[in-house]
Amino acid sequence: MALTESTMLPLGTEAPNFHLMDTVSGNYYSLDDLKSDRATVVMFICNHCPYVIHVNPEIVRIANAYKNQGVSFIAISSNDVEHYPDDAPDKMRIVAKVLRYPFPYLYDKRQEVAKAYDAACTPDFYVFDGNMKLTYRGRIDDSRPGNNISLNGQDLRNALDLTLKGEAIEPQYPSMGCNIKWKVGS
Repeated sequence: MALTESTMLPLGTEAPNFHLMDTVSGNYYSLDDLKSDRATVVMFICNHCPYVIHVNPEIVRIANAYKNQGVSFIAISSNDVEHYPDDAPDKMRIVAKVLRYPFPYLYDKRQEVAKAYDAACTPDFYVFDGNMKLTYRGRIDDSRPGNNISLNGQDLRNALDLTLKGEAIEPQYPSMGCNIKWKVGS
């Protein structure tokens, strides 16, 4: 694991489309199938990263709280499963069910989606408005494993509240976590 900060994709960037398999249902979905006309959160996560494991409870709380406001949540794992088998689709399905993810958990086998979003780490959060323009990219809050700061989702919650109001989000801090496990030669 290499501690990595997220790449700060320029605000206003249009969400790149995708067509990926949901590891829970086995169905394939595009961004158009899953997006919301209010706000959409695209998260790059994985099963084994201690930073993702740390924030998982808050991700679920936020998704459950905001889905009633019309916000769509989409989780994507892009890690190389040959070298990181804990992140394989069958294990993704188990994690999603055990943690009761209220969102699809998609598998980016070719890592093309992570590259299109310029994702660098797990977890990495992107918030798009109803027009699918990027309003926020970065962290869920300032809690990290072992730093004794309570997990509260403050940054992501604030980003969603302001996106729903059509207001700018300042400041924005990069997320920090495990680097995405790129395939050799990627």
